[in-house]
Amino acid sequence: MDWQATRPGETEAPLPERSDARLVFIGRIRTPFATRDDCPRQGDQDGPLCRVEIDPHWQAALKGIEAFAELDLLYWMHEARRDLLTQTPRGGGTLGTFALRSPVRPNPIALSRVKLEGVEDGALLVRGLDCLDGTPLIDIKPHRCSHSHGTTETSHAAS
Repeated sequence: MDWQATRPGETEAPLPERSDARLVFIGRIRTPFATRDDCPRQGDQDGPLCRVEIDPHWQAALKGIEAFAELDLLYWMHEARRDLLTQTPRGGGTLGTFALRSPVRPNPIALSRVKLEGVEDGALLVRGLDCLDGTPLIDIKPHRCSHSHGTTETSHAAS
């Protein structure tokens, strides 16, 4: 499928000239998905084992991460279009970009809740991703921790 083609009913707009934020990628995500056609529509925590490689500069920030069963990963969908205002999903009908979980959006930031399977050599082994191999990683957050609002204890990974 040509993911850059505009489908009937879709509208696009040029991107603004300004840039409001500066992101620092902290690593890369390794998945078995080489193309967007290979990616599942949404990640499945029973899906394939993936490796989240953390850049050496940020590896100390992993301390204590093994205590959590689930993590939220934020990543940059680096090959996604950024110019569509409305989209026509494969199922039909036209919707606004913000009414969809499509990777095509002005700021192609994705969020996936993953199951942590292990930590090794500056990397996380996880299940539940739906992104291309080599996707840049923006951030990692434990799904729940003792400092989360309304939470009294951590969510520990299985031993």
